[in-house]
Amino acid sequence: MELKKQARVAAGLMSDRFPKVSGIVIHMTYFHKAENPVLMERTVNFFPTSNAYFNMECMIKGCEEGGFDLTRVVKKQIKDNKKVLKGKLVCKGKNGESSAEHSSIAYEINVKYNRKRSK
Repeated sequence: MELKKQARVAAGLMSDRFPKVSGIVIHMTYFHKAENPVLMERTVNFFPTSNAYFNMECMIKGCEEGGFDLTRVVKKQIKDNKKVLKGKLVCKGKNGESSAEHSSIAYEINVKYNRKRSK
């Protein structure tokens, strides 16, 4: 748990890492291998005062070294100045004898940029 806290702090603040961004909303649908594949839906909001930490945990109990790191996706989206981006990721973690693809997410990332000030 302490390592996660350190990673969050090391990621820096949104306002420092992405000064042209006023907010990010990430909508995720978590899936698992079961008769009813939708495990849960989750929305995470990021503000200028939030840590720029985009590594979402796998929600499957017992998953080790897994999760969904959206850092590269978010960085590229901001670099390309895109407002909305959708995609999917598969958890690469280990969960006992379960397959490596025991969990996945579908995500939609919405970035709100600061308004350009007229001179």
